[in-house]
Amino acid sequence: MPEKKFNVGLIGVGNISPAYIKGCRAFDVLNLVACADLDMAKAHQVAADNGIAACSVQDLLDDPNIEIVVNLTIPAVHAEISLQALHKGKHVYSEKPLAISLSDAKAMLDLAQSNGLRVGCAPDTFLFGQHQTARKALDDGLIGAPVAAVGFHAQHGPERWHPNPDFFYAHGGGPMLDMGPYYVTCLVNLFGAVARVSGVARASFPTRTAGDGHSIPVSTPTHYTGVLEFESGVSATLITSFDVWGHKLPIMEVYGASGTLTIPDPNGFHPTETRLYVPDKHDWEVLPIPYPAEWARGIGLADMAHGILEGRPHRASGQLAYHVLEVMLAFEQAYNSGSYVTLGSRCERPAALSLDSTARLLV
Repeated sequence: MPEKKFNVGLIGVGNISPAYIKGCRAFDVLNLVACADLDMAKAHQVAADNGIAACSVQDLLDDPNIEIVVNLTIPAVHAEISLQALHKGKHVYSEKPLAISLSDAKAMLDLAQSNGLRVGCAPDTFLFGQHQTARKALDDGLIGAPVAAVGFHAQHGPERWHPNPDFFYAHGGGPMLDMGPYYVTCLVNLFGAVARVSGVARASFPTRTAGDGHSIPVSTPTHYTGVLEFESGVSATLITSFDVWGHKLPIMEVYGASGTLTIPDPNGFHPTETRLYVPDKHDWEVLPIPYPAEWARGIGLADMAHGILEGRPHRASGQLAYHVLEVMLAFEQAYNSGSYVTLGSRCERPAALSLDSTARLLV
């Protein structure tokens, strides 16, 4: 058991909140105590369903007993809420993206550093067992030196299923800032920091139609294609799109000097196998996963809490999320400028999780 539990409060009880509620209860270091939302009726319902307190956003931020705020608001207000929590002396773990501008993201990290606080950020799916298995296979040299990778997220947008899809097509939305964090973070976990980016970005349709029939104006690109060049020399091709009805592209693959890895869905909702192909040795062998099957969303938050207790860096860090944000914003910058964008930030490759970690305790 950890030497203490951190009291956690959620702000925002939308579609992703059930995954975080479950995740908070999966680790011994976390104690979920409260939730808040602008829709107080919804907050009270979620609180009643899960045996926690419901309160206003301001009351949650003012509560001295809450030590970590989990920010599950819409992307456009991530920075606003996170900055308020940091000003109140609380650690912050935010849904992705960290912010929708680099200036806001930097303000958060600067404030946290000056106040001795931690900032963590989704996605933490790169810490799931399948992805740590792929990381271990790469680190163990099973495909030789990595050469290149591909990642594809292509669908026809969330408006057909999401109850409030408008923000996906407003500034700060789109497939890159919505889905790109999963893919870029996964790639940085495998290869380290990105050096430069080239890209194309376009909005293919001026409006979208929501499930209830209302029209959604599109004010952000909905199809991105580009190349990431890593400091390690690896290059990765990435497509994120809300403009594709169907495809047979691989989700993610890594090509090495002596073999290939297929990587599971970085979004984490559709776990698939990690497979290895080595010519003359393996015909798409399924790699066993030596990590707990229970690991899911919330593992990054738990790792941040352990990092605070143990005085070590946490893996799903604000620095990682800042670098990922800069990479994602660089796609459109590269398209608008007609040239490569060199990254101004860098981050350390997150440490791999130890095989000594257990389902409820991380090492």
